[in-house]
Amino acid sequence: MVFNNKFILASTSKSRYFILKNTGLSFSRYAPLCDENKLKKELLIKKTTPKKISLELARSKAFSISKKIKNKAIVGSDTVIFINNKILNKAKNLKEAKNKIKLMAGNKHSIYSTASVFYNKKEVWNKTQKTTVKIRKLTNKEIDIYLSNTGTKILSSVGCYQIEMGGANIIENIKGDYFNVMGFPLFPFLNFLKRFNIKKL
Repeated sequence: MVFNNKFILASTSKSRYFILKNTGLSFSRYAPLCDENKLKKELLIKKTTPKKISLELARSKAFSISKKIKNKAIVGSDTVIFINNKILNKAKNLKEAKNKIKLMAGNKHSIYSTASVFYNKKEVWNKTQKTTVKIRKLTNKEIDIYLSNTGTKILSSVGCYQIEMGGANIIENIKGDYFNVMGFPLFPFLNFLKRFNIKKL
């Protein structure tokens, strides 16, 4: 199978759009047509692993658009953060964000990011990568200053940090892929595109 036209990204994530656009790829975006929260709750009840949750959510997003649009490669993606045997959800406000950063400060957490590609309602490729991130030990004052600088825009990120922006100030180190922390396994995806000959701009 050869894809010779641009693909569709089934995501509203600004980080994923930023990653792919800066790579020079030609694509359009659609919001996924699936209930991510409902599916995630069902998977958690089944005690599904973080890696599998990331994969199943990415698949669900891609499939939801592939059902509507034919003869297009549809790319779904999802990121799961795992710490202390618990999967983190997005903070609803800055108070929750502060508590989350306090939990992560001085500790390591795992990030699982998946990309799944569907074509005419069938999955043709997927990849899940794991990256380990350690957040620096932080005082309450340092966390307050960080959140004051980021504002509510940080609530769009599950970990309450964006490595490509102010998040670098609270990260001690990462083990793994930089783009995976941003929410997308870029290099495996680019290798997939080369194999299937999706043209660049």
